[in-house]
This record gives sequence, C-alpha cells and structure tokens, in this order.
Amino acid sequence: MILLEIKPMDDSPLTFEPISLFSAGELADIIDRSYAELLEKWPGPWEHEREKWRDFDRQAFAHPDTVGKCVFVSCLERTPVGLASYDPRPGPAHGVIGQNCVLPEHRGRGFGKRQVLEILGRFTAGKIRLARVTTSEHPFFMPAGTMYRALGFREIRRRPGGPDPRYQLIELEKGLPS
Repeated sequence: MILLEIKPMDDSPLTFEPISLFSAGELADIIDRSYAELLEKWPGPWEHEREKWRDFDRQAFAHPDTVGKCVFVSCLERTPVGLASYDPRPGPAHGVIGQNCVLPEHRGRGFGKRQVLEILGRFTAGKIRLARVTTSEHPFFMPAGTMYRALGFREIRRRPGGPDPRYQLIELEKGLPS
C-alpha cells in the first residue's frame, strides 16, 4: 500500500483575479508553462493540445461576459501562479470544473486546491448542487486526481478519451451544500 502525503496548504495571500486584468495570450502562456513537463516527456499525443489552449484564451477574451467571466488567474502578490475555469451553465443540477493548473515553481503549496475551493464556493453561491471534473490516469495528472479525492470528490467512471489513448479519462463528482 502506498500512502500519499497531503501537504498542508500554504497560507500565502492568494487572490483570484478576473482576466480583465490580463492581456490576450496570457492564459495560454500560463497553461503552456504549467504543462511544459508534459509536452517535454510526452510530446506526441499532447503537442496538438496547444492549439486548444490558445483557442481557450481567444474565447475567454473574445467573450468576457460569458466564458471570460468563468476564468480567473490566481496571483501571489500580483504575480500569476496559476489559473482555473469552470462552467456553471448545467446548473443548478451541476457545474463543471475546467482548467485548473499551477505553474511548476508554485506547485506543492496547495494553490491548485485553493483554486478548486474557490470554484466550489462560486458553485455553492450559485446554488449548484454537484461539482464535476474530468482528469486523466496519465502519470502527469495523478497529483490532480489525488487532490480531487482529498477534497471529497468520488470517482464515478473511467472512459477512453483524451490526447493519449493509452490512458483513460477519470470523471469525478462532489455533492455541494444546498
């Protein structure tokens, strides 16, 4: 049995800033930098994802009152450390956690967890009853799965999909207070 150590959260003053404080291209840059190791070690199946990240950036800035409103950049003393996004449109039945990434130099401090907690708070305020997220069983994404489970998410299914066909996607969900 392997026991995973869950580190306590860093209590640094993390803020969640709207994308209106940033320029087009900065979201894609944060995602690129967050996934640099993935692209270095497994370029074949993942390289084509870059265009999706750029499209995510374009859509967020082109539609600031819809898509862009559901993206925030996490900052430590005004310096970006990561970003997260969500989709409340299926609500009130459920909301979907989208991108959730932290720059490599800021990992291990609980910032990804704090981003998810921020999204869960937004879902709860919007009377959304269930949070859903999809991650991968790919080794790069295993810490994300561990984090979601530590936050009380439970796995509901695995299915084929994603850029690397050797690994399944893992769907998780968590009930929220009413």
